[in-house]
Order: sequence, then C-alpha cells, then structure tokens
Amino acid sequence: MEKTAENRLIPNLGMPGAWAFSLGTTIGWGSLVVTSNTYLAQAGPAGSALGLVLGALVMLLIARSYAYLIQCYPEAGGAYSYVREVFGYDHGFLTAWFLALTYLAVFWANVTSLPLFARYFLGGVFCFGRMYTLLGYTVYFGEILLSVAAICVTAWLCSRHRNLAAGAMIVMAVLFTIGILAVFAAAMAGGGRNIEPAYVPDSAALGQIVKIAVISPWAFIGFENISHCTEEFSFRRSRVFSVLVVSLVTGTLLYICVTILSVTAYPPEYESWLQYIRDLGNLSGIRALPAFYAANHYMGSAGVGILAASLLALVLTSLIGNMTAVSRLFYALGKDQVLPRQIGVINQSGSPGNAILLVLGLSVLIPFLGRTPIGWIVDVTTIGATIIYGFVSVSAWKLAGLRGDTSVRRTGLAGFCIMLAFGVYLLVPNLISVSSMARETYFLFIVWSVLGFLFFRSILHRDESRRFGKSIIVWVALLALVLFIALIWMRQSMISSNQQMLAHIQSHYQETLEISETRLEDEVFIEREMELLESANTRTILMATGMFLFSLVIMMTNYTYMNKRAKESELIANTDPMTGVKSKHAYLVKEKELNDEIGRGGEPCFAIAVCDVNGLKYVNDTYGHKAGDDYIRAAARLICELFQHSPVYRIGGDEFVVVMSGRDYENREELLRSLRGKSEEHIGSDRVVVAAGLAEYRKNDASVHSVFERADTLMYSHKQMLKEKGARTR
Repeated sequence: MEKTAENRLIPNLGMPGAWAFSLGTTIGWGSLVVTSNTYLAQAGPAGSALGLVLGALVMLLIARSYAYLIQCYPEAGGAYSYVREVFGYDHGFLTAWFLALTYLAVFWANVTSLPLFARYFLGGVFCFGRMYTLLGYTVYFGEILLSVAAICVTAWLCSRHRNLAAGAMIVMAVLFTIGILAVFAAAMAGGGRNIEPAYVPDSAALGQIVKIAVISPWAFIGFENISHCTEEFSFRRSRVFSVLVVSLVTGTLLYICVTILSVTAYPPEYESWLQYIRDLGNLSGIRALPAFYAANHYMGSAGVGILAASLLALVLTSLIGNMTAVSRLFYALGKDQVLPRQIGVINQSGSPGNAILLVLGLSVLIPFLGRTPIGWIVDVTTIGATIIYGFVSVSAWKLAGLRGDTSVRRTGLAGFCIMLAFGVYLLVPNLISVSSMARETYFLFIVWSVLGFLFFRSILHRDESRRFGKSIIVWVALLALVLFIALIWMRQSMISSNQQMLAHIQSHYQETLEISETRLEDEVFIEREMELLESANTRTILMATGMFLFSLVIMMTNYTYMNKRAKESELIANTDPMTGVKSKHAYLVKEKELNDEIGRGGEPCFAIAVCDVNGLKYVNDTYGHKAGDDYIRAAARLICELFQHSPVYRIGGDEFVVVMSGRDYENREELLRSLRGKSEEHIGSDRVVVAAGLAEYRKNDASVHSVFERADTLMYSHKQMLKEKGARTR
C-alpha cells in the first residue's frame, strides 16, 4: 500500500463506491425485518409507500444542503466539520456528539442483528453457552462470539484493506438491490397485487402518511455517510448530489418494495394482512417475518434464500458503512484535538487506524447487553438524526446567504423548518399523534446529553487555544432540551405506572369467575378516574414546560443583547477599520495566547506568514493617498482569498501577518506558492504585489517572536527577488 503523505486520506472512492456506501449505510437489518412490520402497523401499505416518498422528498432537501457543504468544505468529519466552520466549535461539538451516537447505535443494531439472523436462518447454531436473560432477551456465549467476531473483522477490513472494503460494498449493494427487486417482481407476477385495506382503518389516511414521513430521518440516516469520505473522492465533488439522489431513490424503492411485498401473502388462518401483522408477536420462524413468508409463498425456498442473502448483505454493508463514517468523524475530532491527537493519525494502509480501534473498543462489549437495550438506543437516533439534519440545513442556509447562493439558501431554510417540525412531533407525545417513543428512549437521550456536558467540560480544561466555550447559547439550548425531555420522560413514566396500576386492579376483579354488576361499575369508574388523572398530568407538565420555555426565551434574549454589545466593542478593538481584517491589537492578543501555551510546555501547531505590500510609496506619491488606501485594501483581499481558514492581521501601514493552523497549516507551502505566484504575475501591471515569508513553530522556539523573525527574514528575501524581477519596492 502507498504510504500517506502529510497524514491525509488518499482518494480511492469513485461514484459507484460512493453510491454503495450511501445506500448500504441507509438500509440494514430493519429494512427487511422491522421496518415493514412497523410501517404497516401504523399506516398500511398505501400510507407507508406515500409516507416514504414524502420522507424521501424531505431528504432530497437535506441532500442538497450536504452536497453544497461538501463542495465548500471538502474534508472528513461531515456535519461536524460544516457546523464547526459556519457556527464555531461549540456547535460543531454538539453536532459531533449526536452524530457519533447515531452512527454507533446503527452499527450496534446491525451487529446484534447477526445472532437474530442465525436464529432465523441457521437453526440457532450459535445458541450455545446460555449466560443470562436481560430484559426478556436470552444472551448466549456463542452469539456474543459471533457479534464480536463481526466487529473485529469489519475493523480489520476497514483499517487494513479499505479498497477491498469499497469493492465489497459495491458487490453487496448490487446484490441486495437485485435480490429484493427480483422477489418483489415474482410476487407481482404471482398475483400479489391486492393490498386492501390500503390504510389502517382506525385513523385518518393523511395522519398515517405524515406519521411515516416524520420518521424519515431514522429511515434514511446514513445516506449522507459519504460526507465523511470527501477527502477520499476520486471523482468531482460537483457530482456528489447526483450520487445522493440515486442512493435516496434506490433506498426508497427498496423500502416500498419490501413493505408492499409483506402484505401480498399471509397465512390462511388470517382474514387480512392487517390481522396477520397485528399478531406477529405470537408467531415464530418465517411466519414472523412477513416479507420472507411472502417470498416463500411465491418462490418457495429459493425466494427465502434470495431474501436471506439480501438481508445478510444489508447487514454487512451497514457494518462497513457505519464503521467507515464514525471512524472518519473520530479522525476529524482527533485532528482538531477534541479527541486525543493520535486518533487523527492515518496508518500505512491509508485509513484512520486508531479511530477504527476506538470504534472497536466502544463496540465489543455491546453484544453482552443483548438486543432489547439496543432497540431503545436506536430510537434515540431518530432524535439525533433530526438534530443533525437541522444543523446541516441551517449551516447551508447561513453559508449560502454569505455567498449569495439563493436557491441553496431556500432549500436550507426549508430543511431546517421541516426538521424543527419533525422534532416537535417526535418529542411531544400525543400532541399530534397518539404514538410515542418508549420512555427508556427519552431517558437514554437525557443520559447521553449529560455525558456530553461532562465531556465538553474536559475539552474546556484541555482547550489551550480557547476555541471552545464561546457560544453559551448552544449549551443553554441543550440544557433546555434536556429539561424538556425530562418532563416528557416523567410524564411517560407516570402514564406507565398508571396503566400498570389499572392492570393490577383489573386482574384483582377478574380473580372470581363471576363479576358482579357493582364490580363492573367500580372498574369503569376507576378507568374514568385514571383518564382524568392522565389528562391532569398532561396539563400540569404542559403548563410547567410553557413557563420554563418563556423564562428561557427571556434569559436568552437578555444574553443575546449583552453578548451583542460585548462583541461590538470587541470588534471595534480587534478590527482594522480600513481593510476589515484583524488589527494589531488582535495580533498581540493572539501572540500572548500562543506564548502562554508555549510557556506551559505545550507544542502548538501553527505557522506565521509575514506579508509586505510592494510599491505603496510609489502609489501614494503618484496617485494620491486614496489610491494608496485602495492598494492596501486590494492586498488584504488577495491575502484573505488565499488564507481562507486563518486570521489575517494588519500590524503596520503596509504589513500583514497570517497565523495559520488547521487546514491552512497543512497546505501552508502550497498557499505560500500561490501568493508568490500571483504577486509575480502582477509585476508590470497596476495590480497589487505582495512579498511574503513563512515559518513554522519549532520545539526550540521560546516565543512567537522567534517564528515571526524567521518569517520576516524570508519575506525580505522574497522582496529582493521581486525587485530583481522588476517589481517596485518603495
């Protein structure tokens, strides 16, 4: 394998591979085993299909924002990198925190689905070494071995053979696409076209469609995983939107095919597919899997075999895709030193090996939990995906506004508003829909958010560059969300306790063979009182939530006003009024920060470019000082256009300084060559000529001034070179 240069990911992913990663991460075990049953029970075949189409259209808005941001910020990290660049490190960390949980949860769900696959299709060959039963799920040592082996093999493949992993993704994505379409076609040819009833009879059709569309962030999460592999694209980034569109269309088609397939055939003892779906909890084997039962009905064992192979391919592509996505996210966090710096290192095979090892370490104990808790964790991804897509949409909206891209600005705003509406729908049970997530899901969201606060505290402690802690509003908003969800969790817990108490009372009354009329009246009375109690609990929580939100709005409004005034004062002090770049005062503050870090024994990774405007005196003497001012502003624009990700300071009349870190630091030599090249092109014309020198911080440098002096010396050497080529100096 070719060794990586400058710790960068090597391009190896073409458009077919990108499509396979996007599609393979979008759908997994749930698409064939869980989704069809869940969707059908809530909306029927027509409601599910229309809801999926509506959800896919929403995802196309999100895809447009992703494609735009990928072109603007072509680096690993996906949504984390975009939000960090647009809104700052605090918002970026919050996005990364939920992004990590979302990808890890889907990875864990597919890992723990392998034992279920073995139970259904391999006769339970791994059900040996019974260990314990946790939350109703029996855990076997053999199944733990299977899951841990799958994690280790996936990590090895992604770490040491990423080209092989990409090729396997293409083959398996084609395999499960053809397999599912083939079985669906056989069902249609075999007469499986009666899908009555088209909707679930006990609710409105429109409500059923919306219910399915609202969970589209859960259904399609992962389609954007290629945003983490942008550095590895071997095709033009301008084509990424086409890849995402094809992936979303393919995924939607497969979801719909599986859902409709599941109602085309059912056991003869049931009068309709609806009766069959509602009784799945009492069935086992193939009969408990509607899509597989239909495949067996139309194609026999061959149909079951094709769907089983497709299901296994779905699981494996999801494992590889999510491992790849979360490892690139960790790699980006390592480069930014949010995680230890070693996590951001590329190995000899061109993969972020340490990041992959971190994913492996976080995953190997998951199989010991069984399957039930994983379902709760996966439900949290519905909230997480909605938050992530909302952040991405609003980032595209803001960036497009700054760049004047009107169409992207509109789609970004639309995507954000829709995600906001989805969030309200999901987080407030019974507000619009009678369905809600399990109370354990709300509790896990609270736990993960609290862990986020604790981890962020450790980042602040290590943040010597003071990049974090500047956007307190994002943490106030998260705290408000946690408190709000805590209220919802409390309400759901009370409802659960009430229902349990009512069940105990009913059981007590049913202990005798004959129930007297008085007892029946008592039971009706108790049920009515319980309903009144539930309504009172709901009103109380809504009132408390309203008061809390009102207080929060007032607090955030006051903070925003005070923060605005503070920023205005800081901006005046730190901004050069002529050019709009940072002032000499701002440079002195930055110099002190870096010197403090050096004094504490740190090793900051930065470089300094010293730039001097050539021929300013000639312009002033010949054309006047107004022309000289324009000449200085032109120099500032030239420097800022090249060093887009680093602060530029004007420290003298014709002298500028750039302090480089991050992406500009990695590309420093290339950027310096570009600046010098443009200056040489401008010789002999009226355009600005800038002499520049660059120096990196070394371990033996006692202060920033040492770096500055080396850069200043190199700048004067370049100035002499420009003079020899005909450039004016004074």
